[in-house]
Amino acid sequence: MRIAVLSETDPAEPRVAAIPETVKKYLALGAEVAVQAGAGAKAGLPDGEYQAVGATIAPDAASAAKDADVVLRVRRPGGDELQALKRGAVVIGIMDPYGHEAEVKALADAGVAAMAMELMPRITRAQVMDVLSSQANLAGYRAVVDGAAVYGRALPMMMTAAGTVPAARIFVMGAGVAGLQAIATARRLGAVVTATDVRPAAKEQVESLGAKFIAVEDEEFKQAETAGGYAKEMSAEYRRKQAELVASHIAKQDIVITTALIPGRPAPTLVTADMIRAMRPGSVLVDLAVERGGNVEGAKADEVVETENGVKIVAYANVPGRLAATSSSLYARNLYAFVETLVDKGSKSLAVKWDDELVKATCLTRDGAVVHPNFQPKA
Repeated sequence: MRIAVLSETDPAEPRVAAIPETVKKYLALGAEVAVQAGAGAKAGLPDGEYQAVGATIAPDAASAAKDADVVLRVRRPGGDELQALKRGAVVIGIMDPYGHEAEVKALADAGVAAMAMELMPRITRAQVMDVLSSQANLAGYRAVVDGAAVYGRALPMMMTAAGTVPAARIFVMGAGVAGLQAIATARRLGAVVTATDVRPAAKEQVESLGAKFIAVEDEEFKQAETAGGYAKEMSAEYRRKQAELVASHIAKQDIVITTALIPGRPAPTLVTADMIRAMRPGSVLVDLAVERGGNVEGAKADEVVETENGVKIVAYANVPGRLAATSSSLYARNLYAFVETLVDKGSKSLAVKWDDELVKATCLTRDGAVVHPNFQPKA
């Protein structure tokens, strides 16, 4: 069994799909591991560290992927990369299939079995494989750090001989994994934190972290969660009432962090231009959903935009990549936990159980066809 770890072709992607720790574990499973030269460089992992644990360093993607049974990536491979992959190879990464039908078809045409890690079911046995959670955790932390850096004032209350510095007020919109980590980080830094979410279960989680929960808690709110734990799309009437409450609250905040994403859909607009105009000069908005269109009106990917009234909108794409070493470490462990389930320990060979619930949930393409029911080509 041969495993290839390829470099990312997107210059804005600094993460890597394996770290020396997981390479060592793959070798213990009986695999040969080829790492493309420079794959871990942006994450602070030189080729020598991979060699030291037993990996082979390949000069380019074609050499690394040659005869590989398993190919590990952060993002979906495409274009010329696909030509280098062996037909039947299992390619594992974040495939971003929503709205990318042509790219998914290209994976099928290449004859690879493409596994989308972001489709991993949120069940107990798959928690250690949940890349959305591991990466969102870091995004939530980084959002507070980025917001604080742009804010230009201290976050905690400080009592000094020269007078008292009031604590910053931080409002987190969306209390999923990223939002909860943002709340915890902001609290650790001494801010006064409030948060909102359309899922009723979030209220208890928010309050357990020491933040105050802000929401219109009517009957629709009580039913606003899917069986998978995601937020449902709310009615126009609920959104109107919630927007009124949020607008009055945002006007008093120093930093607002938005984290709302609905799988397969554009990010909902949570903060409008009118809301921004009501905010004080010097306040900051951090939009974690800019890659899906953004939660904040006027947000621009990888830019800090300053509005006419002096409010700054921070909207970095690939926020986990801003902590490349840590995010790579967690992502690589997510991948190893999944790959381990695909290997027969006795024969030390790849033995994918195609009817396993984890494989069925994540497998996009196989044997030249798109097999995932959610991404079947439309007639």
